[in-house]
Amino acid sequence: MSELTHHYDEVAARLARAAAEDGRSADEVRLLAVSKTFPAEMIRELYEHGVRLFGESRAPELAEKAAALPADIEWHFIGRLQANKVRKVVQLAGVIHSVDTPELLTRIDRIAGEEGRRPVVLLEANVSGEESKAGVPVGELEAFARQAASLPNVDFQGFMTMAPFDAEPFRIAAIFELLKLTRDELEGKLNRQLPILSMGMSGDFEIAARHGSTLVRVGSLIFGAR
Repeated sequence: MSELTHHYDEVAARLARAAAEDGRSADEVRLLAVSKTFPAEMIRELYEHGVRLFGESRAPELAEKAAALPADIEWHFIGRLQANKVRKVVQLAGVIHSVDTPELLTRIDRIAGEEGRRPVVLLEANVSGEESKAGVPVGELEAFARQAASLPNVDFQGFMTMAPFDAEPFRIAAIFELLKLTRDELEGKLNRQLPILSMGMSGDFEIAARHGSTLVRVGSLIFGAR
């Protein structure tokens, strides 16, 4: 086993233990390997280890890697999505995490229709209230979610958020818990399942798994420092 696959397995084991503390099985919290800035060869090594979920944050890099790697990889786009990059991302990514404005959502829906695609979209929530963070405040999520649910060419399945990097664990836990509770409430109001909560990164993925996350985004603990 290589160092890379060993690191992946270590993170997966930690994730499984954290999920168990929340009364869930390992397969209820998926591990997204954030491969941005790392070469295709490293992705291929993990692919041969059985990994299929990879996250990228730049459209040109995603296009280059998707062309060089197996077609059954499930690509997730997790970066800030510029309007002029929407078409390329819609063509390649099965899941778009960072939908942070109604205008961007409308554009994704229109282009997805033109491309004959229906990507999964996650609405980015700014739960912490930090001005530096993208996303919609919790109080505005219902209107945003209703818009997403009404569009024909996107598959609205949940939410994404980021906690502050330097917050205390109890504060991080509260942020994740609030988004989970908000999601639960909106499922009732919209009468639809919203199964994906993309919460947790290398520094806080275990906290996220203990507080409702169904997908964690881990890069440096798997691939190393950028």
